[in-house]
Amino acid sequence: MQLYDKDLLSVQEVRELVSAAKVAQTELSGHDQAYVDRIVKSIADAGVRNAERLGRMAWEDTGFGVPADKTIKNVFASRGVYEYIKDMKTVGVLEEDEGLGVTVIAVPMGVVAGLVPSTNPTSTAFYKAEIAVKAGNAIVFSPHPQAKRCIQESVKVIRQAIAEAGGNEDLVSCISIPTLQATDVLMHHPDTAMILATGGSAMVRAAYSSGTPAIGVGPGNGPAYIEKTADIALAVKRIMDSKTFDNGTICASEQSVICDDDMAPAVEAEMKRQGAYFLNDEEREQLGRFILRGDGTMNPQIVGKSVKVIAELAGLKNVPAETRVLVAKETGIGRGHPYSNEKLAPILAFFTAEDYVKVCERSCEILRYEGTGHTFSIHTKDPKMVEYFAARVPASRIVINTPSSLGGIGASTGLMPSLTLGCGAAGGSATSDNVGPMNLINKRYIAKGNLEIEAIRDAAPQCEHGICSYAENADMSKVDVEEIVRMIIKKLNEA
Repeated sequence: MQLYDKDLLSVQEVRELVSAAKVAQTELSGHDQAYVDRIVKSIADAGVRNAERLGRMAWEDTGFGVPADKTIKNVFASRGVYEYIKDMKTVGVLEEDEGLGVTVIAVPMGVVAGLVPSTNPTSTAFYKAEIAVKAGNAIVFSPHPQAKRCIQESVKVIRQAIAEAGGNEDLVSCISIPTLQATDVLMHHPDTAMILATGGSAMVRAAYSSGTPAIGVGPGNGPAYIEKTADIALAVKRIMDSKTFDNGTICASEQSVICDDDMAPAVEAEMKRQGAYFLNDEEREQLGRFILRGDGTMNPQIVGKSVKVIAELAGLKNVPAETRVLVAKETGIGRGHPYSNEKLAPILAFFTAEDYVKVCERSCEILRYEGTGHTFSIHTKDPKMVEYFAARVPASRIVINTPSSLGGIGASTGLMPSLTLGCGAAGGSATSDNVGPMNLINKRYIAKGNLEIEAIRDAAPQCEHGICSYAENADMSKVDVEEIVRMIIKKLNEA
């Protein structure tokens, strides 16, 4: 197939998929909550049944992560998401306040464009399909080319599940010829109502610049603070478990460990005891040159790889075979300090600071360099420390005494189970939420009148000598609104 033929075919395919999705979504909008919920449950059940097979397929296609952990992520994205959203009201009347005379009705957005990354391909497909359909929408996926096979297989499973529940399988579909042109047409298509972008920064920027409403997410670069009152052994265990889960491919995973100066020896010793290898100066420089590319972005060769593979690729000869995480002592942040960046791999930076005040300043500096608005984790027994950091750290998620990767996505916390984590305006995102069905619904407000113009006039400010002010105990019934308007216009003309 010639390249130009591939581009043309991919563009035509997108047009056909969006057209079919629009028809399916219109049909869905005519059904009640029970019908929608039946379809979502069928998708979730299918995801659990196929979790292991699709997890292994994702690993085979991408080489990222650990097959067993990808199975867990598939179950999380299927059953975990379903259990959280199953009782959400997403069809018809959402709220009704008789006192105010306001009724809120859910209105589906329509067709959603779902961009799927290579790091969490199959789990993201199930998660996005569930939240889109739960909100009454259809979704068309644009798969990462590296993970095309496993994403298409996931969509095949989802479509079958929809059909088994009595729904139109075109509610969920996937581009089979992924090209940049296809994704561009999908994002710009007049029937695409919303873009749900999970992937690299370039793709997220393209989504936001498309002119179509979009929810995109920025990079994670979360520090993990082990505070003085923490159980050091337990805190280290949680961090190590988190950073090794699926070889660190979850963006909410810890990217650096930070503690007070006087705690450093104990924390370092415990990390070594639990399988961390602290690089010497020469090794730190050697790996540092490998983990970032020339333009300062993360080297894709390290993503989701084991310590063994990373050590071999970087030419590190003395890393023990049993090492779980590579750790580099870092003193700076920004260009020239590669360990201060996001590293979707079992690699951690290790920072220390004088006290909790300086730790907070350093954590803010790390996040403002990369990861603004994403996730920060703290291990402490002191509620005042949580309050202090929560008031200052530029993160949308502050997770406490839990593995950051699992806490951030809502697996080990009460947050919305999600694989799209908003970073708020500070981080360039349209939301700071763990994105769920309610982010994919428009709200229609019905409001009954409850005041006449006379009552509104009565509440207007008193006007004396051409200057309006609220006067205590003033007789508001004597205010002449029209006279105030005439005076304002006169003064503007005189000016």
